[in-house]
Formats: sequence, structure tokens, C-alpha cells
Amino acid sequence: MIKKFFNKLFSKDAAKVVGTQLGTRIEVQAADHGIDPKLLDERAVKVVQTLIEAGFEAYVVGGAVRDLLLGRRPKDFDVATNATPEQVKQLFRRAFIIGRRFRIVHVVYGRGREHEVIEVSTFRALLAEAGADRVSGNEKSSKAELAGKSHVVDASGRVLRDNVWGPQIEDAARRDFTVNAMYYEPQSQLLVDYHGGLKDLRANQLRMIGDPEARYREDPVRILRAVRFAAKLGLVIEPGTKAPLKAMAEQLPNVPASRLFDEMVKLLQTGHGLASLEQLKALGLTRGIFPILDAVLTPDGSLPEGMAGAFVKLALQDTDLRVSEGRSVAPSFLLACLLWFDVKARWQTLRAKGEPTVPALQQAIDQVFDARVGDISGRGKLAADMREVWLMQPRFERRSGSGPYSLADQPRYRAGFDFLRLRADVGDADGALADWWEDFALGDEEERRALIEDARAQEKRQPRGPKAEAELPEPLLDAPAKKRRRRRRSGKGGREGDGAPPAA
Repeated sequence: MIKKFFNKLFSKDAAKVVGTQLGTRIEVQAADHGIDPKLLDERAVKVVQTLIEAGFEAYVVGGAVRDLLLGRRPKDFDVATNATPEQVKQLFRRAFIIGRRFRIVHVVYGRGREHEVIEVSTFRALLAEAGADRVSGNEKSSKAELAGKSHVVDASGRVLRDNVWGPQIEDAARRDFTVNAMYYEPQSQLLVDYHGGLKDLRANQLRMIGDPEARYREDPVRILRAVRFAAKLGLVIEPGTKAPLKAMAEQLPNVPASRLFDEMVKLLQTGHGLASLEQLKALGLTRGIFPILDAVLTPDGSLPEGMAGAFVKLALQDTDLRVSEGRSVAPSFLLACLLWFDVKARWQTLRAKGEPTVPALQQAIDQVFDARVGDISGRGKLAADMREVWLMQPRFERRSGSGPYSLADQPRYRAGFDFLRLRADVGDADGALADWWEDFALGDEEERRALIEDARAQEKRQPRGPKAEAELPEPLLDAPAKKRRRRRRSGKGGREGDGAPPAA
């Protein structure tokens, strides 16, 4: 009955569909697709079962299915169903309808840091040329025009609102790449594939569903998703999918800055940051898209020679390694690394004009945020964490009195120290200084007192100018690389604890 209702309400001439086409339903049995049920999340399975028991269709969908086919345990699970958001919400105790552009339901299990969200979306109808309302201007300035409309595109063809439900065959055609348009039903272990996604995945090919140019115009963020999936999965972008990428990148300025920022973080912080930069360079997409990367990369899309490039490369390698080991990473830390040499250059300029060290650093940080980050969602918390890491760096130079104790007790000390250690690894800070702080953090009270006495004795042996206390010591500005020993840390430690210091 539900199927008849959808077919009657949302049927349309496929020839009118912009940029895509309906596929053919292919059902693949467990013996042929080889998905291991043990890789499934029990809560995602429970969501699917609950919807099916209520009389609806429901499947695990998208990237989770793709990862399952590759033998990987997905990080996130999405579910697609023919139940409307309101119907989904009624079936679960903690479910919340979110979004305006795309209304979806978040089904929440657990609380606090251990909570898990299963995202449930309703099958969407194809965007038909005759059925779409067009508005002028952008989302922010067109609220009146958007009111009451379910399918809205702007003058360039970008979808601003899309809440028209349809059958599964149309929902599959609405998805971006074939490898992301497969559905898996856990109970029967049935894989549903409309566009040859399984074949493409086995051929290591990334292919757009429908006409690539029209699909990029519909949502320009798909350009960046193509780069990310190619880097993450080692897929080759199919020639027809690749051809319009650079030309269609002109549409990216139409995308809200917060969405672009989120995509940049995904590119750099999901375990394949270096590979993503290589993909951007190969496609000619490194400049003019992300202001932060404009501050880091040379005009040809490469990392710069010398200390700055080595620092960024090391930070990306460190992030990729942590992700591969299943450890958490914070976007604030990696972004602080990417922008450090921009901050440092402005800082040195201000100091050369006579500004005191710390006020000069604060001004440099403000300038970099205005120039490179802008007004994005969540900037306040992100900026606060980045600022704290940067402002710790001159404090590491002061190793007398109660200063070391108060610094080591800071909630973000671990992140600040890891930043110092990366700097020391490329010669931007004194390696002996990083060793001293590692020993201090791990030492008992007697060892700490001895370290402070040793640091005080060293300072007495060094000649100091009248402004020594106010000015930043030279090693922080242009430190030579020094050979050092590395003391292994016990316990978890590290940045996964939000910068918490290791136990003494």
C-alpha cells in the first residue's frame, strides 16, 4: 500500500530528470557479495529491524555498505527507509528530526561521550526539471522564497532544499557515486545495487551516477567528495567523472563556508591527508578553495621546501598514523599545525615593530583567524583550542618557579607539548627543551625539582639582556635542529585525551 502511495504521488517522466537516470535493480546474495555480518553495528541492525517490523522498507546504505564490501568496519552507519521522518521518529524513544535542506532523523543510543547516532533518511525523489522551484540569491537571503517549498534550487542549479520523498530506485539515482549507492538488508543479507556500484568497486573505479557536470552543479561539494574517496579508497576517478572537475570548481564559492570547512577537515583528518593533498594537486584544485590551504601550499599545490613544509608534512603523517591506529584526533591540533608558520611570520613582523612578545602573538593569531578561517560554524571552540596551543609555546621557554607546574596542569598541556615536540622534530624549537618538558611531565616530585634547578643553573650561565624576561628567546624563532633522545611515554597520554597531561 505504501509503495502504491509513493508511486502515485511521486511518479514522473524519467526523461525530465536533470543530470541523472534511473538504474536497474540488481539483487546480490551473500555468497556473491561476501559481506561479513560481524562487521555490522548492532544498533544499526536494530534500527533496520524496528523499521521492517513496523511494515517499512529499511536498509543500511551508502558509505557503510561500501566499507563492508571492502572488508572494513564502518565508522558510521546510515539507514535509508520509505518511512517519513515523522514515522521514523514515532518508532524510537530518542529520535530527533534535524535539518532544513535535507530533513533526516538522528536515532540516538547511549549518553555522554559513549553515545552513538544512527542517521535515518527517507528515500528521496529525483529532482525533475519541471518540478523544482527556483529562487534567486542564497539561502541566507531567501528565507521567504524557501518557505513552504520542498524542492528548491538556486539560479546555478544548486539544491537548496530537498524534502520530496520517492521510491528506492529514485533514491539510488539521487546519490552521487555508484560505490555509495548500494543498499544492504542485514536480516536477509541482501545487497541491492542499481548502478553497478559493486562492479565499479571491484574495478577500483569512482564513477558519478548520471551526467557528472549536472551532478556537480546540483551540489558542488561532490567535487571534494570525489577527491576524498579517491584518496581514501585508492580509487581511480573515471574519465567522464574527472573531466569537468576543474571547471565546475568555480561553483564552490556558492557553497556555505561552513560546509567547505567541514569538507576540508574530512579531507585532511580522516587518515589520508597526504594522499588527499596529492589528489588535489593532480586535479589542479589546490588554490582558491580553502583559505587555510592557500596559506600552506605553494602556487603549484606542493608543500613548501624547508622547515614550514616539513612541519606540515610531519603533522599530516602523525594524523594519518593516529587514525590508522584507531586513536582519536582533534581538528584544532592539525589546523594549528597548518597555520603555525603563518602565525609565526605575522608574529615576527609585529615584534620587529616593537610589540611585546605575548601581545604580538595574540594580534598575529587574530589576523590569521580573520584571513584564513573566517566566520564558520563552531569557530569559537575551535579557535579557543588553537589559540591555547599557540600561546603555550612561549610559556615552554620559562622553566623557573611555579611556572612549569601550572603549565603542566593545564587541560590542553598534552596538545601544547605535542605541538612543541613536532616543532622540535623539524628544528623549529630546541630539541633539548622538548626533552626537558617530557621529563618534567613524567617525573616525580624530586625529579621535577632537580629539572627546575638544572634549568635555573643553565639560565645563570647564559648572558641575558635587559629585556630578557619580556622577549621570546631565540630558539623559539629560529631554532637549529638538535640531536636528542626520546623518552617513551607510558600509558595512553597523547592528543586523544583532549590534551590531558600524563600522570606524573
